[in-house]
Amino acid sequence: MALSDRPAERHRQVAGLFTDRVRGTRRWDAPAPVAGWTARDVVRHLTEWLPGFLASGAGVELPVPIRSRAPSADEDPVAAWQVHCDGVQAVLDDPETAHRELADPHVGRLPLETAIDRFYTADVFMHTWDLARATGQDDRLDEGFCARLLAEMEPMERVIRSSGQFGARVEVPGGADAQTRLLGFIGRDPFWPGR
Repeated sequence: MALSDRPAERHRQVAGLFTDRVRGTRRWDAPAPVAGWTARDVVRHLTEWLPGFLASGAGVELPVPIRSRAPSADEDPVAAWQVHCDGVQAVLDDPETAHRELADPHVGRLPLETAIDRFYTADVFMHTWDLARATGQDDRLDEGFCARLLAEMEPMERVIRSSGQFGARVEVPGGADAQTRLLGFIGRDPFWPGR
C-alpha cells in the first residue's frame, strides 16, 4: 500500500507500522543497527526529540491523557511510544494545525504539519527499520517512500552529513533497491546481521 501524501494520514500509516514493531518487540535490550543503541533507545530517541522541537519552534505541546503522564522509554517503552504517537496524531488531526507554523533557525519557517511530516514522520519511517532489524521482525519499508526520501536527501548530502544526525554513507551494490540505497545513504549497513 502506497503511503498518503497528506501529513496526518502518512503519520497514521508510518506510526502504525512502527507501533506494530514496538508491540512485537520481546527484548528491549537487543542491539540496534545504530552504534551503541538498543531497541529501547530507538523508542527513546523518537519520543524525546520531537516535544522540544515543537515547543521551541511552534509553541506546541503534545497532549497527554488526562490524569496521566507520559511514561519514559526506560519505564515502559510500549506505553511511552503509544502516548507519544497518539499525541502527535492528535496535533496533526487538529484543524488548527493547518494554520500554524514552525520556525527554526536551521530549517526556517514551515507549516507545522509539513515540519512534522518532513522531519519527524520521515524519522519514524527510517527508524522502523532499526527496530525491526534489532528485534528480528519484518523490516521491509514502503519502496516508493524510500525512493522519495532518498531523492529529497541526496541533494543535501553535505548539510545532512555535517548535522551529525547521520553516519557516513555505506556503499551498497549497484542496482540495489530503494530501501537498500536509502539505508546506505543514512549510514546504515543494510546487511546488518539482525536479519
